[in-house]
Amino acid sequence: MRTPFILLFAASLFISCKDVDATADYKADAIMMPELKAKSVSSNNYEAAEANPTQSETKIIKTADLRFQSSDLDTSYENLKTGITKYKAIIQNDESGKTDESVYRNLTIRIPSQNFDSFISDISKGVQHFDRKEISQQDVTEEYVDTESRMKSKKKLEERYLQLLSKASKVSEMLEIEKKLAEIREEIEAKEGQLKYMQNRVSMSTVNIQMYTYNASESGATVSYGGKIWNSIKEGFNGLSNFMLSIISIWSFILIFVGVFIFLKRRFFKKKG
Repeated sequence: MRTPFILLFAASLFISCKDVDATADYKADAIMMPELKAKSVSSNNYEAAEANPTQSETKIIKTADLRFQSSDLDTSYENLKTGITKYKAIIQNDESGKTDESVYRNLTIRIPSQNFDSFISDISKGVQHFDRKEISQQDVTEEYVDTESRMKSKKKLEERYLQLLSKASKVSEMLEIEKKLAEIREEIEAKEGQLKYMQNRVSMSTVNIQMYTYNASESGATVSYGGKIWNSIKEGFNGLSNFMLSIISIWSFILIFVGVFIFLKRRFFKKKG
């Protein structure tokens, strides 16, 4: 008889405790549920909740700036294309031109970060001397994690305002909440854009290459006597052309001067006669 009684008592006590816990949870939920009057849900509180972000992999942005002289730009470019194909890189920008002293070609190459070091090593083998070789690594892990954490906080805040919007009964309340939602969503989009930009810079490294070769006359090659004569003739012709162009550019002043001279001359002779 005593055993069934004890079991019955224990069951009653368990049920009573469950009722108390349920009541306490209900009261806690009621306390945590904000009134619609309190529209300004603080985003700082949500950001504080994310103060300890989860562990993330290191985010490194790698960049290289290379400048060197080439004996043959076409050959150097073909060697670069071989490396670009081998390491799955892409040419983002390709610019070529010439000055009085040299012919140049500048390229901006984007390459998967895991192939960055191997690519630099390969293209360096065919270069005797670098005028400039700068390789930098920028650690943006902290900035990336912080931006990601703030974005998550804004998304939680957005969900909270959506809950408030579903419970709002007045038009004024709805308009105020929707205005705040628009601001939050704009901030979320900005954070997402920053994350995408950083992730792109991390996953695809940048290599800037400037290669050039000097013109024949500047590299010490001799010019024949006939070539010197021809160059002199061209310079003389260019000088004459420039002189004629200068005369043509001031033709109006010459006409005025001639007209004044003729007028004064005729008048002088009339007085003399």
